[in-house]
Formats: sequence, C-alpha cells, structure tokens
Amino acid sequence: MGKLLEVQNLTKYFPVKSSGPAQKRGSVKAVDGVYFFINEGETLGLVGESGCGKSTTGRLILRLLEPTAGKVLFEGRDVFGLGRKELRALRKDMQMIFQDPYASLNPRMTVGDIIAEPLKIYRAASGADLQERVQKLLGYVGLASYHARRYPHEFSGGQRQRIGIARALALNPRLIICDEPVSALDVSIQSQVLNLLKELQQEFGLTYLFIAHGLNVVKHVSSRVGVMYLGKLVELADVDDLYGKPLHPYTRALLSAVPVPDPRAKKERIILTGDVPSPVNPPPGCRFHTRCYLCGDICREKDPVFMEVGKNHFVACHMVEQE
Repeated sequence: MGKLLEVQNLTKYFPVKSSGPAQKRGSVKAVDGVYFFINEGETLGLVGESGCGKSTTGRLILRLLEPTAGKVLFEGRDVFGLGRKELRALRKDMQMIFQDPYASLNPRMTVGDIIAEPLKIYRAASGADLQERVQKLLGYVGLASYHARRYPHEFSGGQRQRIGIARALALNPRLIICDEPVSALDVSIQSQVLNLLKELQQEFGLTYLFIAHGLNVVKHVSSRVGVMYLGKLVELADVDDLYGKPLHPYTRALLSAVPVPDPRAKKERIILTGDVPSPVNPPPGCRFHTRCYLCGDICREKDPVFMEVGKNHFVACHMVEQE
C-alpha cells in the first residue's frame, strides 16, 4: 500500500497580542515541525496530553486552519497549495468526526437533513435518491430509517456520534480525521463506536488519523501510533513495537500509567515531576527535559532530531541515540 497522506514540517504558531495596542507579544507554538505519513487503508493513532497539538494537527491537515509552515501531501498533491476550487473538490476525500457529539450537530436540523447536507452541497444526490442514500448511511452506523425525522436532542451521546460518522461517510471519503471521537462517551458505548469504526474501515477501505489521549483506545484501533509532546512528535512506531518496547521516556511514562485489569499484577509507575512548560515559551533543547528522568546536559542544550532508530520506529531523544 502506498502513502495516502504525508505531513512534512507541519507548523502552526498562534500570535499572542497584548491587551493595549495590537502588538505581538509572542506565539503559541501549537504544532512545531511535525513529520509523519499514513498509508492507504491503515489507522495512525496520535496520542499525548491535552494541549500538545493533536487536534490542531488534524485541523491543519484538512486545512480548517492555515499553517505557519510545512506541507500536507494528499496523494502527492500539496493541500496548502490548492486553489479554492481544487480544495473544494478534495474535501470530498477528506472528512472529520468531531469530539463533541452535542456541539457538532445543528440542533435546528433533523438528522436526515444533517446527513443529506453534504450530498446537497456537492450535488451528489437529489429527490428519492437522496432519501435512499440517507437511509443507507443511517443503516451503516446502526440507526433506523425513521431516525431521519428526529432532531439531535432526541438522541443519546453515542447515537449522536453515530450520526456524525454517517455524515462523514456521506461523500465516500478516503481519509477521515477522528478527533477524540469517543472521549465524551461512556466506556460501554466507547467500545461500540470503536468497533463500528473498524467495521466501516474494512467495508469501505477507509484510512483514519485517530486522535485520542486514551492509550488503550488507540491500541485497539491503530496499526501505528505517534506520541506528541508540546507541539512535537517524540515517537512513532508500529503499535506492537510502541507498546512492547517504548523508547522515549515520555512514552514509557504514559504507558506506565495505563491501568492493568488484574488487581494482583504489580506495575512500576514512572512519575513525572513538574508541569508541562508553556507553549508560548518552551524550554531550550529537548522540550521534555524539564520533566525527564533521563535528562543529560545535551538535552538542555540541543533539540533532538526525529530519526529512525529501528524498522519504522522513529524517536526524538538524545538518550536513545547514545544507546
């Protein structure tokens, strides 16, 4: 399988202005030089603490935000270099499932109108064909045809997220950005939605970028996993390699915090001290060095290079380079 999406040096700075005259006081370095690719038909999981830049990365890929620097290549075409007409045509192939199933659906529209809207905008169907397409999409996500006449407030959170998934499927996309699609749902409902996403991927050959902060959730759905910290990707590997042999100290700390279902099992916790530094003024050198238990002098001075240290295993850490 070839690369469907490639992200090169993706960067997004948000300017911070003073409350007086509009003077630039600095920038929030939300995403700072991110590299990765996604093969057609696979799921790349993206994890990290809140505020690390995961969701901003997803929105940049879809060009819902304009980048400060970098490229996003979809089948070799630079998304940021496309004109309005070309970008509009490409949006059919790239869709998004949003985190909040309550805020992402228009409360004044029926479910049928919500799902039909992208089909109307792109003139992909009309009349009886449109209604048939809506009913099929509802069936794909486990809802009944009569649900099309109801409004979002009549559904539970899990059902609302199914509606959001149906809307994302309407135009037969090839890539779907899943922005923490189960974080607002009960645990029992999370598994249902995750299994649904896997079934739809197999049926329609979908490619996912799955953004989450639950490591168990990401492991369940992903073929490869990337770990972000303060705007940078610090590790990226096949799911078995990352969970079986994590290399970056931040990844090790995250995995050590995952609960084990066996109460008799003993697990060594890695406790990180201190808080995440400000993205407006990140520390020099490695951004993780202020909390790292392996920190050396070089970590405080030099930013590590994100490099391949094993087959499809990338990491940005001076300590790994010295092993």
